[in-house]
Amino acid sequence: MIAFPFRVSEDFRSERIAMRIGLISDTHIPEACERLPARVFEVFRGVDLVMHAGDVYVNRVLDELAQIAPVIAALGNGDEGLDGHRFMLAPDARVREAHLIELEGLRIGLVHAVPTPEETSDEVFARAIERNFGGPVDIIVQGHSHIEGIVRYGATLVVNPGSATLPRNLVGIPGTVAILEISCGAIMSAKIVSLAPETAAEI
Repeated sequence: MIAFPFRVSEDFRSERIAMRIGLISDTHIPEACERLPARVFEVFRGVDLVMHAGDVYVNRVLDELAQIAPVIAALGNGDEGLDGHRFMLAPDARVREAHLIELEGLRIGLVHAVPTPEETSDEVFARAIERNFGGPVDIIVQGHSHIEGIVRYGATLVVNPGSATLPRNLVGIPGTVAILEISCGAIMSAKIVSLAPETAAEI
């Protein structure tokens, strides 16, 4: 398991019911737009950790998110300057092909994309989990498709926050992010949040 320097203090445990994690993906900046939508910072206000599921494109996006809370990110297919992409992330300790962290007694994997049983089969999904995380995980955070969703496959909850800037690969409409709340080994809630003003849809 990858060590992660974020720690939950005893004060946090006594004063807070749940740990809140902001999930974001596929920001594609500056191709999609010059900066993160201001609404991202409103929705993520007060989160304890931000997880970016890849296709960041430029490191300053992570720096901006780090003003809210500690940040980790998965390496997206568009982050390596390949396949015609014009941008490439500079080396950054916050970015890995896949992260595995344990928080509040839950194993959480962060990766740009894994094949889900809907796309392939349970066996392929299990092999992808083993390859990326070395064993079973309680939660996978992924992106890549630009399609938001929260689905449970067996014991694993898969959360795709969608794209914050190019939802469903469409231009000029509000994107989506997600909020995950966990506490004492349990998932308290998982919520897709539209970046349109004052809207949220909980799943």
